[in-house]
Amino acid sequence: MRRDARELAFKLIFESEFNSQIDVELSFMSDLEEVVLTDEEKKFASQLFELYQYNKEEIEDEISIRLKGYELKRVYKVDIALLKLALTELKYYKKTPAPVVINETLELCKKYSTENSPKFLNGVLGALV
Repeated sequence: MRRDARELAFKLIFESEFNSQIDVELSFMSDLEEVVLTDEEKKFASQLFELYQYNKEEIEDEISIRLKGYELKRVYKVDIALLKLALTELKYYKKTPAPVVINETLELCKKYSTENSPKFLNGVLGALV
């Protein structure tokens, strides 16, 4: 399921927030032990993370511009990782419709972040779209 693949990509992005020297292959294989993905879903998760890594600076800049009254470094790491995942898929993957990306991001947000985070993320994602 693509949601599981997105969740895997989110976990890799989140982990990279704390460890810039992340061993992607090792983390990817470790996370795969928790969920069963098809080869296509594995490829999707891997593509999202690779696109994020390649465009990281531009993604961070674009998010920073749209954070009204917030600094990137002061936003919850979970929320930042979710925004980075969403922007990566919206801007660089481009195969998923924006409403689907936003909905999937908000579902992950409900699972991993605070109760106030979906409203915050929805606002930032709306500005990004």
